[in-house]
Amino acid sequence: MRAKELRERSVEDLVNLHNEARDNLFQARIKNATHQLDNTATIKIARREIARINTVLAERSSEATGVSDTEGQEE
Repeated sequence: MRAKELRERSVEDLVNLHNEARDNLFQARIKNATHQLDNTATIKIARREIARINTVLAERSSEATGVSDTEGQEE
């Protein structure tokens, strides 16, 4: 799922997606360890999806606290 699509979702929905993605990653790692995973790229895909979700959640939390990217930087 693209970050643009993730930004359109609610925080609760993002948290649920994050939990599902973590479960999928765990299952893929278990299958890989037992040599049952056919496509090892699913691990990489799951990790990237989790990172995208975490990025959007971090953006939301920084928006909620009012922190901008340029605060605290000297010019």
